[in-house]
Amino acid sequence: MGAMTEVAFHFNTPDRVAYACRLLRKAVASGAKLMVTGSPDTLQQLDSALWNFSPTDFVPHCHADDNALLVSASPVVLSASAQAGAHRQVLVNLDRQVPEGFEQFERVIELVGMDDEDRQLARRRWKHYVDLGYTITRHDLTLKAPH
Repeated sequence: MGAMTEVAFHFNTPDRVAYACRLLRKAVASGAKLMVTGSPDTLQQLDSALWNFSPTDFVPHCHADDNALLVSASPVVLSASAQAGAHRQVLVNLDRQVPEGFEQFERVIELVGMDDEDRQLARRRWKHYVDLGYTITRHDLTLKAPH
């Protein structure tokens, strides 16, 4: 068994897709490779948002079922399943469930929106990680001053 996956929850993200864009941009700038899991709808929104959110910083990304060369060259891979994919560095979860295969990643980042349903589902995921013995880092965005 290698080191345990680090799990972080980011609570109260006003717009999960926009927040994911900023998070991915920052992570890619620091040299990280990330996979994003979520529903097809969410991934579609994220895909468009990544093309449009900033004219100056393009965040290179692709889908897990794209050409294998493209996938291995892309720092960000969008995938319906955490099982697919070239690397095992950071997993960003925009899905409602704990992603199958998350423990193969070094880090998991869970983005939680503001609405009650999202929070409730997040609590269920939180409990799931805790039951499996993971320690969770909590970031609450409402406590951070807007910058």
